[in-house]
Amino acid sequence: MPTAQAPLLFSDLTHPVVNVAQVPQYSPFRYPGGKSWFVPRLRQWLASRERPAVFVEPFAGGGSISCAVALEGLADRVVMVELDDRVAAVWQTIFSEQAEMLAQRILSFDMTAEAAAEILASDPTDLLEVAWRTVVQNRVSRGGIIAPGSGVLKQGENGKGVLSRWYPDTLARRIRALNAVRERVTVICGDGLPVLAQYIGRRDVSAFVDPPYTAGGKRAGRRLYMHSVVDHPQLFQIAAALNDVVMTYDLSPEVFIMAKQNSFQVKPIRMKNTHHTIVHELLIGHDLSWEY
Repeated sequence: MPTAQAPLLFSDLTHPVVNVAQVPQYSPFRYPGGKSWFVPRLRQWLASRERPAVFVEPFAGGGSISCAVALEGLADRVVMVELDDRVAAVWQTIFSEQAEMLAQRILSFDMTAEAAAEILASDPTDLLEVAWRTVVQNRVSRGGIIAPGSGVLKQGENGKGVLSRWYPDTLARRIRALNAVRERVTVICGDGLPVLAQYIGRRDVSAFVDPPYTAGGKRAGRRLYMHSVVDHPQLFQIAAALNDVVMTYDLSPEVFIMAKQNSFQVKPIRMKNTHHTIVHELLIGHDLSWEY
């Protein structure tokens, strides 16, 4: 149950606001709950410690953080874990020899509502085809949401409909840039918790944990993602046993209490999303002295 101390953190929101629009975009995804805003803090965090041999992201999703680490050379190796096999297929394709085929498919595609609908009606099993379908769905869906029940853009930006977020040259460029560092990246389609637990005791590993926000009965994660069920207490226990970990969560008393129960430091932070709305989240880690 929340304690009297939990609400105190809500008043401590004096840190600078990060504007997502001013942060380099490396991922081909438009991803709900994306973490591009964390990239400036990511650089600060990793610069404050010895260079990691391995950087682990157990809930990769849109992959902004893993992509930044790989492209900016912030760790020797990056391990991305994603339970949604559709999203994992995109990452597995990008970091493989099939990346150029995906880029060419994007560049040559004549995006129309009819063409998009035909692709979305398909049910491929081949990895490249699953990746292709997922990219299309992500770019034409409202908010980039590909969970069941998500809708397709109708009017979109300036009445452009499905073309509103279809930037083939940009997508191909990002895919090619990521593929160029594929030797540094391992993609795992599976549950992030057991993978994360494998790194307990390793002093040369850093982990970034950004799970679906379903702690305390929150519904956002359930609406946004195919897989949203997370054992949050177990996740906190595993994270507490890691040498170097940073977590981001929704700003809530339930999360604050779990963090304190596992001896974590916490800091409330603010960011401005693509809709120019100020969003509050909670930064969690063993030592947050690096955070401005």
